[in-house]
Formats: sequence, C-alpha cells, structure tokens
Amino acid sequence: MTMMPVRALLLAGASLTFAASAAFAQTPSPAVTQIAAADATDDGEIIVFGRGQVRQVTEVTQMDMRQTVAGSSPFKAIEKLPGVNFQSADPFGVYEWSTRISLRGFNQNQLGFTLDGVPLGDMSYGNVNGLHISRAIISDNVGSVRVSQGAGALGTASTSNLGGTIEFSSRELSQDLGVAGNFTYGSNDTIRGYAAIDSGDIGGFRAGVSYAYLNAKKWKGVGEQRSHQVNTKATYDFAGGGRMTGFVNFTDRRENDYQDLSLGMINRLGYDWDNISGDWPLALRIAQIAANRGDVGGAVPRLPNTAGTVYPAPFASVDDAYYDAGGLRRDWLGGLKLEVPLTDRLRANVQGYYHNNKGQGSWFTPYLASPSGNGISLRTTEYRIERVGFLGDLAADIGSNALKLSLWWENNDFDQARRFYNVAGATTPSTTALTFQSNPFTSQWDNAYNTETVQYALQDDIRLTDALSITAGFKGQSVKLRARENIVTGALALGNIKSEDFFLPQAGVLYKLGTGAGEVFANYTENQRAFNASATTGPFATTQAGFAALRPNLRPERSKTVEAGYRFGFGPVRGVIAGYYVDFSNRILGTQAGAGIVGNPVILANVGSVRSLGVEAGLTWKVIDPITVTASYAYNDSTYRDNVVNAAGAVTQAIKGKLVVDSPRHIGNVEIAFDQDGFYARANGNFMSERFFTYSNDRSVPGRALFDAKVGYRFEGASGLLNGFGIEGSVTNLTDKRYVATIGSNGYGFSGDNQTLLAGAPRQWFVTVRKDF
Repeated sequence: MTMMPVRALLLAGASLTFAASAAFAQTPSPAVTQIAAADATDDGEIIVFGRGQVRQVTEVTQMDMRQTVAGSSPFKAIEKLPGVNFQSADPFGVYEWSTRISLRGFNQNQLGFTLDGVPLGDMSYGNVNGLHISRAIISDNVGSVRVSQGAGALGTASTSNLGGTIEFSSRELSQDLGVAGNFTYGSNDTIRGYAAIDSGDIGGFRAGVSYAYLNAKKWKGVGEQRSHQVNTKATYDFAGGGRMTGFVNFTDRRENDYQDLSLGMINRLGYDWDNISGDWPLALRIAQIAANRGDVGGAVPRLPNTAGTVYPAPFASVDDAYYDAGGLRRDWLGGLKLEVPLTDRLRANVQGYYHNNKGQGSWFTPYLASPSGNGISLRTTEYRIERVGFLGDLAADIGSNALKLSLWWENNDFDQARRFYNVAGATTPSTTALTFQSNPFTSQWDNAYNTETVQYALQDDIRLTDALSITAGFKGQSVKLRARENIVTGALALGNIKSEDFFLPQAGVLYKLGTGAGEVFANYTENQRAFNASATTGPFATTQAGFAALRPNLRPERSKTVEAGYRFGFGPVRGVIAGYYVDFSNRILGTQAGAGIVGNPVILANVGSVRSLGVEAGLTWKVIDPITVTASYAYNDSTYRDNVVNAAGAVTQAIKGKLVVDSPRHIGNVEIAFDQDGFYARANGNFMSERFFTYSNDRSVPGRALFDAKVGYRFEGASGLLNGFGIEGSVTNLTDKRYVATIGSNGYGFSGDNQTLLAGAPRQWFVTVRKDF
C-alpha cells in the first residue's frame, strides 16, 4: 500500500481551502445555525432521544460507543436502542458474512446508511453499491450514530431506506496537538491496536491520521480475522464562517468464514461444528466420496472409486462441512466537502466522494473438480466497484420557514463474476481462502452492471409558534440500471430496468408541551427501495426467462409509515414512547435453490404486501450521580398479507398471515452503568424472542438472553506519562449461552430446514489499555 494518494488529497484539500478562504469569509446565519442546533446533542449525554424531531430518532455518542470492546462495530453500541435487532457470529460484530441489522421488520438491505452524508449503500455482503461501516471508517473514529427507526431525513443519500436510516458521523479532530491509542488482547489470541495523531488547530487548519490493526483467530475451527485500516482527515475553518473537510480512508480486510449450519446439523453435530480447514486430506476424501455417490453432479463416479461411498462419522452429507471459505475486501473511500454561509439567511453545502472496491468471496467447493485431479476447486464471487457521486444542499431561513433543497447524483460501475480456480496438492492445498486469485480455469458468469442515481428533496420546517412546528416535503428519485456480459455465458438475466418516483412525500408535526413536560410528535412518510443491479441480488439475479416472466409485475418495494410518540424528560429520567404502522407493498422474496455453495440463480417472487404494527420505548435514568440505567423495549408484529400465486392465480406458497423472517416480536435491553472518580463499570442484558427463518414459519430459532460486562479505571487528572491512560476488562456473553446468532446467511426458504444459520460466539474476554487525547 502506498500513502501517496492520501498525501495528494490532503495537500489538494489544504490548497483549495486556503484559496477559497477569502471568497467565503462571511458571517454565519443565526437562523440556519438554529436549524442545525435542533439536531445537536446535549453535553454529557450518551443517548439522545431525538428532541425537536418530528420522527422517531435516537442517537448514541462516542462516549457510549467506547463502552463496547475496542474495535467493535458501531452496531454493537446501538443494539440497545428501541427496535434495533443486530446479530453477528463474532464478539466484535465485524464478521461481515454474519452481520445482520433490522428495524421494525425491515432487513439490512431495506435500510439506508451514510457516513458524514456519504452513502454506504445497503451494506449487502456482496458489495453491490457500497461498503460496510466496519470498513468505511475505523470504529474508534466514529463520533456518533443516529438511528431513524421509521424514516430518515428527506435528504438522506439512500435509495434503500424503506424502513429507516442509520447515519454515522466521524469524530471531530482535536483542537490541540495530541496522540491517542489503545491496545487489546483477549480470547482466541485476539490482538487489536489503534493509534491516532491530531495536529491540533493551526490557524483554522486541523489534520489527523490514524491506523488500526486486527488479528483474531476464529473462536472455533481454524482461521482468522485480520485487517489493516488507515483514516486521514483534514478540516479548515474559514475566519468568517464555513468549513472545508477532506478525508481518505483505506481498508484491507480478510476473514475466514464459519460453517453455515442448519437446525438438524446443530442437533447432530453441535454449535462448535465448523469447516475442516485443518485437514485437507479429509476434505479431499469427503469430496471423492460425494463424487462416487453422485451427490455433487457429473458422471458417477466422477473420480477413481478409491474412497468408497460411505461418509466417515460424523458426516452425513458433503455439505456438512467444507474445507474453507473466506471474504477479502480492499476499499478506498474519499470525499471533499465545502460548507459555506452565502448570506446571513442562506447556507450551502457541496460534497464530492469516490469509492473504489476490490472484493472476493472464496469457497472451496466439492461441486466442481480441479483440472489437477483433486475433487475440490476454489469458487469465487469477485467484485469491483467504482462509485463517484456528488451531494449538495441549500438551506434558507425565511421568516418562520426553514427551507432546504437537497440533490444527489451517483454513478456506480460494478463488475461481478463467479470463477473457479485450480487447487493442487495432496497434503496441503496450493492456495488459501485469504489469497486474491488469478487465472481461473472457468467462469460461471461474468457481468458488468451500471447504476445511475439522481435524487432530489425539498423540505420546509414551519415554526407556527414557540411550541408548534410542522415539517413537510417530498423527494423524487430516478435509478437506472443496466446489465451486460463481460464474457458470454447466458447464465443470468441481462437488460435494462429503472425505478422512478418523483413524488415521495413526508410530513410531520411537533408540539412542545411546556417546560419539563416533554413533547409529542407524529410523522407520515412514503419511501421506495430502488432495484439493485447485481448477479446475487435484485431483478438480474435470476435467469433470463425468470426475469422476463417476473418483469411485467415487477415494481420497486414501497413503504408507507405512520408513527407517533411522546418524548419526556422528568429530572433524571429521559425517554420516548412511540407507536407505528407500516404498509409495505411489492415485497420481493428471493429463495435459494439448493445449497448456497452451488450458486444456483435466486428464485424471485413478488408476494404483495407486508403490514407492521409496533410500539417502542426507551429511557435513561440517572439514579444517583455515578449510576445510570438505560432500558428499551420493542414489540413488533410484521406479517405477510398475501400468498404467493402463479400466473393462473393459484396459490403456490401459503404465507399470508405468517411473521416476516428474522423479525422477533419482542426485543428488550437493560444496562446499568457506574462512573465515578475514574472507576467505571457496565453490565448489559439483551433479550430477544423467537425468530423464523422460513416464510411459512415452520422453522425457527428460540429466543435468547445475552449478557456483557465491563470494568475499567481512568487516570483522571494525572500528570506525566499516566495522563489520559486507562485500563479495562470486558466479557461478552457472560453466561456462555449457546445460541444461533445470524439467520439467513444463505437466504431463506419457504419451508423446511436450511443450512443458513450461524452460531453465536461463546463467552469471550478482552483487556484493553487506552490513551486518550
């Protein structure tokens, strides 16, 4: 890796900043500043329940995120918020094959995600239109996370935010020259380090660079998670108001996968069953037996019949365990933003961004033999993304009206291929799952996709009285998709399709009940999820015939959300109670045909509508000065409202009235925190009810309760080397609960058991030494 692109962008940003300073040195608008202040958090608060918002919004600050294990995903910090369902098979929450987050029955691909306004896409594992937050920024550099459980702001740069948005903001650079860092060691020989240096303020200019490293062995089986991350950021504050910000973030992440399980496998083999990555000869033997039996297709026997036709115990199938699998991702993400007050009542922001990704998901597959003669080849799904986009907004204060116009344009060129590589060797394989491959011996498909997005939004905040305000507006979007082949295979659908709607309204009202009495809010929102262009999700992820049959009735998924609630603050207690109704139409279901490793095209079906009803509640209570209690509860009833029917109108799958997959009815969290004289401690309990992983609800995983704990000490007010230092110990899954974390890792079926579950990590411990700015 070279740091030249980083230096070049920072120098360019600094030059532009100094060149523009004279032109934009103007007095900031008090009215526009007041608009921005409505979203600000109070000093000292770690959870903010969206005061002044017409919709359900909850925010956690960096103070709270630091209470998770160092290096954990920001999702770990927000899983305690009302209605948030987050799952991962690793204790850090960063293992991407397993991470899943949902809000009010909407899954991850139906939510919107941004970092400092830059769109992250829908965070799909397949890297279709963005990247995961764990790669977009080092978790230590996240300053706050805002969750809009029902719908985000109109100007949010997302075309997938049917059920809410999650907005990440990077930390502010320090005003003083300083260094910070932390080092963690723990279970499974986990080593994780973070180091940062900030320049401090130099005549309005500030810059910072940070680096993070992770190397952790899997908690079961053979393999590891490892990553390198570099973040750079620079800002310049103009003397008369306004700011220019530039950043470049780099990530190189490689992780070995855990074995996908079914309920039958868990009952037969246990939660600790995994890939057989440490035994290549056994993997070859299993593949040969499968070929002799005809379990993997092709001629029988496909290979010399020297291994027989009986699987060794405890194997019952070739799909019980594979040799290995892995995910590789390399990303560059950069942006440049200019914020300027044009007049005392008018403010403009302009931002450009660029994202480049190279990714590869690898799987040692027994379903295709290598030319070398081994019964296993290495199957990859390969990704290349090049996104460029621009964001702009104009905010004006006109009397009692605060107007905002937002624009977003993005062009995304995305190449995706399914390739197979030769694997030689009788005792050890000639390659690994964590190595970028080259020179395939065959390709199943190799397609190029282009997505062009244009979105605009107009909003008016009307302050009728000091107590009553109304927000109203609409957005429009046009998303054009094109799919073509890089090599001729005819395996998947090609063509053009678009998603357009130029009027998606949103309206809300806020009424402040008086000093100390809280506020009530209500909101109505319409949203649309644009189609994705890829080989693994969306309308092109099926055969040409399937696409042609589905297209006449294919419409973008849409949602209409009504929510209302009450925010309160009585002395040491603050919180929110909200209820909602969601009408979700044109629901697109994708079902996996066969084992995931086979890679069959997804079967798509439009199954009509989904209805969600629910209530959420959250509060923080400062019991006495050092002790704070945080609690949340959410009830959600999300059900399919239509059966799956064929062209003749006959019911093919009876799912009407069934609960939406991976949508627990009950989620609860309780946390107790203590912080005094440098000593701090925290205990957290997370509770979740049953979750279904078939559309017919005939298979489910039971509810579970998980507990985490942390204790630490900061050297407050110390001088010399101890200044800013602290030490802490953390334990995740304190009771060593054995449970299923992720469901749907290989998609969902209509009925029956499916190899699409991932076991949660057992009890883990970590010790961290910190140095703050």
